[in-house]
Amino acid sequence: MTGKTSRKTAAAPHDASAGKTAPKLLAGGNPQIPKGYGQASIDAYINAMPDWKRDVGRRLDALIDAAVPNVHKAVKWNSPMYGLQDDHWFLSFHCFDKYIKLAFFRGTSLKPQPPVASKTAETRYLHISQAEPLDEARFTDWVKQASRLPGEKM
Repeated sequence: MTGKTSRKTAAAPHDASAGKTAPKLLAGGNPQIPKGYGQASIDAYINAMPDWKRDVGRRLDALIDAAVPNVHKAVKWNSPMYGLQDDHWFLSFHCFDKYIKLAFFRGTSLKPQPPVASKTAETRYLHISQAEPLDEARFTDWVKQASRLPGEKM
């Protein structure tokens, strides 16, 4: 798949009483979404994010789109992935009970580095909680920097 996918919004999860089932939330409240490529998979993940995290997920996706035209998107390992070519990723995020964890796969090369260290040598994290709003300017700068680095093959 090449180029930016269309920005179609997937339908919101339905409840079981309507004959449809909402995506399962895994431990920590992370949506279980099938692996897939493109905006529809990202939208399915974001629409299944619980509570306040859904609005943050929509904003993250919009900021990434604005910062990196033609960004490639996928959901793998129940996490949205962003890169400049399929299977080479610079950023991902994942829901936990009290925060959203953003992973910059070459985060040690970003200036300044995102604040949270990882067990993986080059990865750095940013945690977004309901109490601490996203610094959109800083995030956008990191996204732009990360998109210019070699992507992590996954």
